[in-house]
Amino acid sequence: MKRYFEDEGFEFARLSLLGASYRGLSDVGEVLVTLDRIPDGDREAWVREFTALAERLEEQAHASAVARHHISARSAYLRASTYFDEASSCAPGTSDPERFSTLWRRHRECWDEATTRFEPPVERVAIPYEGTRLEGYFFRPAHRSAAPRPTLILNNGSDGPVTSMWKDGGAAALERGWNALAFDGPGQGAALHRQKLAFRPDWERVITPVVDWLLTWPDVDPRRIVLQGVSQAGYMVPRAVAFEHRIAAAIADPGVLRVGDSWTAHLPPELKLLLDANEQEAFDGYLAMGLRQSPSEQAGLMWRMAPYGTQSPFEAFKAAEAMRLDAETLAKIECPVLITSPDHEQFWPGQSEELHTALGSSTLSRFTEDEGASWHCEPAAMALRDERVFDWLEHTLHTGTA
Repeated sequence: MKRYFEDEGFEFARLSLLGASYRGLSDVGEVLVTLDRIPDGDREAWVREFTALAERLEEQAHASAVARHHISARSAYLRASTYFDEASSCAPGTSDPERFSTLWRRHRECWDEATTRFEPPVERVAIPYEGTRLEGYFFRPAHRSAAPRPTLILNNGSDGPVTSMWKDGGAAALERGWNALAFDGPGQGAALHRQKLAFRPDWERVITPVVDWLLTWPDVDPRRIVLQGVSQAGYMVPRAVAFEHRIAAAIADPGVLRVGDSWTAHLPPELKLLLDANEQEAFDGYLAMGLRQSPSEQAGLMWRMAPYGTQSPFEAFKAAEAMRLDAETLAKIECPVLITSPDHEQFWPGQSEELHTALGSSTLSRFTEDEGASWHCEPAAMALRDERVFDWLEHTLHTGTA
């Protein structure tokens, strides 16, 4: 596919926005005309234009809701939610970085309005977790039997909104008669913006309470609970299932053995030496000096640091490096694992293959450029991704489409 933006983040977002149209989270025409108004790499323009688009659709959704056109309202709220999140994600490093949270809240308000208009309505839930609760959304299929059903836990990565979990397996699960659960773990969504909870490397301490909560529901089949991780959750999910053995099958999209590699890959050798030597003050100082020459990279780093709950790049880099899977941990994994491997994986190249080699019983599913399915998490090939993931799940769990 021909590129539209040279800026890597903008081009990835463009593909993701186009792919989101498959599940009604965007509309191609409004995305294309909005992108036409944004100069390459101009984060202020990105925030401005996607905020304007989101506000227009939010107003349209409100009008449809008042007139009791609930399907139209749901559609417009879903797209407004996507675009508010796009604006939020580019706000760090701009003239008003507080928009990172204020626009996120508007994204979530639109999403909540949309979910009440699903059929059946999506249930907002609160999962007990270490003295607090994690916000989540429990989806059930419209046509369901009384028997307990397979359930897909949708584990997000480092920066995706809850809306992305609808396109990354949530809708596909319901189409096949499954339940689905999306939730915000530490460092994600509401847990980050409302509760100020940061990432943790021992992700099994997050997933075990989620499984405990799921098992209180009579329509959840305890023998067919699946855990899927996208993006950075390609580390979180293998880590979790190494210790949480009530999971029947797992998906890592893509496989991630060392989260920190995506952080250190472009560090100058001098800075890498300071990081390895634990020279925090020098590392932060020299990095800040270098980033003054590149406002775009500085803004991107601020956005990536947010889920780690620190203002120190050194601490964020070290926290990312702590997320790694060693042989001892991998040896504890008992359930079958599907690992995706897209061409041109830009964050953790080659790690899907490494994880597949380390897990002898795993399945590696390749996604190619010729299929239009290259890049991290196959952003423009949502239909193909659903088909391959759920064909594997139905085969693995010996269950056909409901």
